[in-house]
Amino acid sequence: MPLLPIPDPYSFELSTLRTRAWGPDRANLWHEGGLHRVVRGREVRVEPAPGGVLVEPLDATIEPVISHLLGLPFDLDGFRAFVRSETTLAPLAARLAGLRPMLAPDPFEALVSSITAQQVSLFAAFAVRNRLIERFGVRAGDAWAFPTRERLAAAAPHELVALGFSGRKAEYVVDLARSPLDLAGLERLPDDEVKAAILAQRGLGEWTADWFLARHLARAHAWPAGDLAVRKAVSAFYGSGRDLTTDEVRAIAPRFHPFENLTVHYLLAAGQVGP
Repeated sequence: MPLLPIPDPYSFELSTLRTRAWGPDRANLWHEGGLHRVVRGREVRVEPAPGGVLVEPLDATIEPVISHLLGLPFDLDGFRAFVRSETTLAPLAARLAGLRPMLAPDPFEALVSSITAQQVSLFAAFAVRNRLIERFGVRAGDAWAFPTRERLAAAAPHELVALGFSGRKAEYVVDLARSPLDLAGLERLPDDEVKAAILAQRGLGEWTADWFLARHLARAHAWPAGDLAVRKAVSAFYGSGRDLTTDEVRAIAPRFHPFENLTVHYLLAAGQVGP
């Protein structure tokens, strides 16, 4: 299997924990110690190896997708240098050495997944997401390709309701699929314009826009202050024993500039992995 280099330190198991923490993920499937994802109709297997990961198959069309999925756009070297002067964050980063947060490689998948996760537990969100994938996606080997925008544009909202979506969420997904929004073009826009474009879509709010910046575009300054898990994580480490408000969480973001996004991922991972 060809090697895709990833700078050390890198822990494949720690970095991919999200794919199995809340149940299986049909589109990013953990199987027999490796990660499976369908890229352009082909099932790709990724497994750990010294110096990076082994990827089979690996070619010029697959490499950028897997590189993005595994978080290679993140500046981990810069982040590690930054946290040395951060008394609370430094020991967390040391304990989580090897964590390179995963990203959603496809913008439509990222937004639909966010809609799925609105105001429900991640266990419930993953269950509904899997049913959507199995109903409208295409299987290739053990993994499934996430449903295409075209496939969901042709769906009726009641078909998504049957999978566990609320009526409103089903409409949001279908509306997004049918919208003229240039999803691929969002990566060329500055953060504020990305957020404005997403907020213009029915059912997509600031929470969704912030996570799109954080988990699809890997924007350095993304800071989802309105996310409950983020608020709890920031409160746990910086709240001096009390729960911070959303405004207080938003106000603390400049402390972590220019690595707000990676700080969020590390704070969340610290709570997930435990001491």
